[in-house]
Amino acid sequence: MNTPDLWNSPEVQFCFAAANSSCPRKARPVLVVCAMYLIMIGAIVMTMLGNMAVIISIAHFKQLHSPTNFLILSMATTDFLLSCVVMPFSMIRSIESCWYFGDLFCKVHSCCDIMLCTTSIFHLCFISVDRHYAVCDPLHYVTQITTRVVGVFLFISWSVPIFFAFGLVFSELNLIGAEDFVAAIDCTGLCVLIFNKLWGVLASFIAFFLPGTVMVGIYIHIFTVAQKHARQIGTGPRTKQALSESKMKATSKKESKATKTLSIVMGVFVLCWLPFFVLTITDPFIDFTTPEDLYNVFLWLGYFNSTFNPIIYGMFYPWFRKALRMIVTGTIFRSDSSTSSLHPAHP
Repeated sequence: MNTPDLWNSPEVQFCFAAANSSCPRKARPVLVVCAMYLIMIGAIVMTMLGNMAVIISIAHFKQLHSPTNFLILSMATTDFLLSCVVMPFSMIRSIESCWYFGDLFCKVHSCCDIMLCTTSIFHLCFISVDRHYAVCDPLHYVTQITTRVVGVFLFISWSVPIFFAFGLVFSELNLIGAEDFVAAIDCTGLCVLIFNKLWGVLASFIAFFLPGTVMVGIYIHIFTVAQKHARQIGTGPRTKQALSESKMKATSKKESKATKTLSIVMGVFVLCWLPFFVLTITDPFIDFTTPEDLYNVFLWLGYFNSTFNPIIYGMFYPWFRKALRMIVTGTIFRSDSSTSSLHPAHP
């Protein structure tokens, strides 16, 4: 990532005025700063509240204690942690172009950033696997997607990103070959995650392109199978013309809903994360000349995926809407609320 041309600015402001080696601070108009804080704080609050609502719903209501919902619960926990541990500090760094929290926390923050974003993407991947069995093999779904299987999914979703993130950042393997660039931009108040050519490709492959390819392939297959089932229903034996027309209308409605849902799931995921990981791969090959603001835009676009997750994987479920109403109205505080009957979540 390129550092902005602040070193040659006629009115340079510094992150730490008393430090001789302080990084320059990006000067922005007050209105721009206010707008950026407003947008980013809004995204952080929405991510916190949305994912907290999912966490409370699944944890509190016993009817929702199913293997599938445990996947959604874990993903909501991941996205909630991202909004608490990573996004607030990234907000200050993105707007002020300064890091005020020390070198050690810079590394810890970078580790948490990589870990939680990758964990969230892994959860999306395993949820697609769950949907595949639910749609393509519904008769054996209950015996195949068990609590133990979901436990394996969760173990992989958390352990691999933790090992990958902390191992990469603290070993500094990502900096091999980029030492001259790092030395050239080094200053007090700098906290940037730099990838060399090798790890720019490997990190993007592990965190995005591998799980993303699995997701795209699975959802394409789900949609193909759903269309095939719809055609089979529509062309089945007709005992009555009216019944046939009714089935066709229902089939058309289900197919349209499935198309819309899958389009939103994949569209939001690709839109949010593809630009950032393409930039991660290309930046080392163009000598880290990517403008800092462009990098931040793509980074926050990726963060927004965690904002949209509770909407996509929560709001589409009837049980979540009813649980949310009970939370907002305070009904959840009744002694017998945990055993309340919610609309069943159909796989």
